[in-house]
Amino acid sequence: MYQGMVVFLCCMLPISAAALELKETGRYELNRPASLDYDPTFCGLWIANESTEAVLVTLQGDELRRVSSDLHRIKAIAVEGDHLLVGDGFGGLQRLTKDGMPLAAPFVLEGGFADTEGIAITSSGEIVTVEDDPERLSWFDMDGNLKFRLDTMNLSPPLSEAQGIAIDPRTGHMLIVDDWEGSNSLYEFTSNGQLLAQVSLLEFGADPEGIAIRPGSNQLFVAFDGGAKIVTFDYSPTLPEGAAPLPPGADCMMF
Repeated sequence: MYQGMVVFLCCMLPISAAALELKETGRYELNRPASLDYDPTFCGLWIANESTEAVLVTLQGDELRRVSSDLHRIKAIAVEGDHLLVGDGFGGLQRLTKDGMPLAAPFVLEGGFADTEGIAITSSGEIVTVEDDPERLSWFDMDGNLKFRLDTMNLSPPLSEAQGIAIDPRTGHMLIVDDWEGSNSLYEFTSNGQLLAQVSLLEFGADPEGIAIRPGSNQLFVAFDGGAKIVTFDYSPTLPEGAAPLPPGADCMMF
């Protein structure tokens, strides 16, 4: 229904001219997708759905493998180098091989209880989390020690129900989805948490939960709980005035 629809958003910083842009390229049904990350090794998506397992699927949604952890559930997932980092949604994390073998015991993020909805890894190895109770954006070192925290309710407009997060390795920009109880939209931030842009996702679906970037093809994947589907987009980030379009990043290693 929404194939080919384009959304533009004037950026929120005066120095930027090229605005965040999305164009839908496809969609498919997938049960209860809650957190996503793109894996160039398999050219697929790792998906957490709040069960005891996470699943790896092709970009078309066909299952490739499943993994489990020592956590009581897997609510958030990120690719961290050649392995996985999974979270239980309460501040507990564990590192796994892509075959599902634990690399170490679970550990807890510093800073008290956190309703961790999404996790991402920066180019320098920091762990970034989004939380919706309380509403925070947090940076940790790889051992889980808190480095910096931002109250997302202090943003304008506020980000009240952050769910999924992805980091574009070409820019360092963070893309965060806010679910139906919030604004049902996509936010774009600089690497240090400065708000660049916001765009509604209502044209594409309800209750966004997860997000992933495939920089090698300028693809964006958004998981919607409403309708249980993955929607794919051609994606262009916000760029400074006069900047050339970004070159593609590393892509599928298996092809």
